[in-house]
Amino acid sequence: MSSTATWRRLAAPVGVLLLLAALLSALTSGAAPLLPVPAARADGPGVGTPYVVSVGDSYVSGEAGRWAGSSNVSSSYADALGSTAYWDTPTGESTARCHRSKAAEVFIGAGTLGKNLACSGARTTTDASGTYFKPGLDFYDDGAGRIGQAKALQQFASSNNVKMVVVSIGGNDFNFADIVTTCVANWLSSPSWWKNYCNDDSSVTANFTSSNVTAVRTRIATAFQNLRTAMRNAGYADSAWTLLVQTYPSPIPNASGFRYAETGYTRQNTGGCGFWNADANWANATALPTINNTVRSAITASGLTNTRVLDLASAFNGRRLCESTVGLYEEKGLTSWTQAGAVDRTEWVNQIRTVSTCCSSSPYYIQESLHPNYWGQLATRSCVRQAWNAGTPRGGTCTIAGTGLSGGEPRMTLR
Repeated sequence: MSSTATWRRLAAPVGVLLLLAALLSALTSGAAPLLPVPAARADGPGVGTPYVVSVGDSYVSGEAGRWAGSSNVSSSYADALGSTAYWDTPTGESTARCHRSKAAEVFIGAGTLGKNLACSGARTTTDASGTYFKPGLDFYDDGAGRIGQAKALQQFASSNNVKMVVVSIGGNDFNFADIVTTCVANWLSSPSWWKNYCNDDSSVTANFTSSNVTAVRTRIATAFQNLRTAMRNAGYADSAWTLLVQTYPSPIPNASGFRYAETGYTRQNTGGCGFWNADANWANATALPTINNTVRSAITASGLTNTRVLDLASAFNGRRLCESTVGLYEEKGLTSWTQAGAVDRTEWVNQIRTVSTCCSSSPYYIQESLHPNYWGQLATRSCVRQAWNAGTPRGGTCTIAGTGLSGGEPRMTLR
């Protein structure tokens, strides 16, 4: 398949339901040298080189970390890590479709080693019912080697010096994939003169009722408590380690910030961002704050005293998907992610894909849709390093601090 055909997007609403069903299924299945992924040490709890460990979902596992921006001309323009991007063993993925990227934020260096236990598509509790195993933040154990992330953390911390655990969780408990699927389907299947918004669909609003928010908060709080139990079982006092809880970044701009009009099919066909303006505004003003506030309130509900919050809500502003301040490689006159200025002129969030990933010959996964890409992962890595703070962890709000790269990463600041 040619690179152009590989990138081709849906140009008409024919087959929308079939294509969006594939999107939903895949989303839920789960310029600088990168720091190496180290082998585990066996020094014992609290002894040896300190580790930073990541647990949770796709926003911390490294989903979409292969791609540094987007192009509809050639995948090679943006292919920063190649076909082994998600291998966390020498021969492939230890857990299929967890997509623990080599660009994942946990590998901060700064005198630490990193261990990525997160899994794309993970919820607070383990889902072993689908095609792909999705370990949650619990102690699930099927006796055949498939375990929950809390149990995996306990096992790892028992023989390594874990000082900070970075967690991203809750988005999938709010049915992130379903919401994205509905919004894109509504955009594709309704005309601009009779817009069908997703923000008032019952299947979407049901996720944001007070009762559901309370239920999700309780599940997240329990997940945090499971992590504390795991560390206690591994021999750690609560004061011996820090839980860094990160919020979710805004992936698309408000209506005024899109570089493609909402009329016609350019917004999805070219940009891969098929949202109506009103739905984009709702996503930033209602959905994202509700999810992030629920994550924050779950910290209080959990009773954990050793937490810090890494606020990423505005971390990608100015570099979001389809934002007018950035563009595709061909729109910016670039042909490679290694070219000077690529980090500032291309997107840090991956396109929403439908047709382009339906076939086995495509290098893309639908589940990479709307996730921080290579640039976004390295930007967040800088934020985590600053939160690590040379071993005295702190929280704060992380935002873009300037242009260009510093140490191979986007310039970020934590305040």
